[in-house]
Amino acid sequence: MNIGVLIAEALVFTALFTVGVFAAAWGDRKNSPGYVHNCPPDIQEAYFKTHPRMEVGYGSKKVVLTKLAGLLLFVAILSACAWLAGARTFLQGFGVGLGLMVWIGLFDTLFLDWVLFANMRYFRLEGTEHMDEAYHQKWFHLKGMLFPGSVFGLIVGALVGAIIALLA
Repeated sequence: MNIGVLIAEALVFTALFTVGVFAAAWGDRKNSPGYVHNCPPDIQEAYFKTHPRMEVGYGSKKVVLTKLAGLLLFVAILSACAWLAGARTFLQGFGVGLGLMVWIGLFDTLFLDWVLFANMRYFRLEGTEHMDEAYHQKWFHLKGMLFPGSVFGLIVGALVGAIIALLA
């Protein structure tokens, strides 16, 4: 496999993911269950004091559909990445898919969540703008990356590997 291609793909995937995160927080989209679900519980509670309560847990149909759509989008993108990088076996596809998911998980947690989400008013839910300490909960985001994020990454990796094996 071509390491240079993988590095370029990781950079492009990072840019696309970052654009997606900013788009998800644009205007009224912040009021969706999928967005509110990704906020710490104390921020959710403060938000629901001034906004209609909605189901934002993992059992919520809208949250599940949002996560499923993300999973399918990632599988499609990362399958193309694996193929372009030269993956031709299940294990190679799995490795590329999981590797890029680990990369994006680390980038999302360490930069997007810990730096941008915590410090930019752009990402704050209406009525919670004053909750600086709540937005700086590093452990909340790290836990999310480890679980269920690692499971999400394993599923994406396995599906990418299966697609590569079918294509080869």
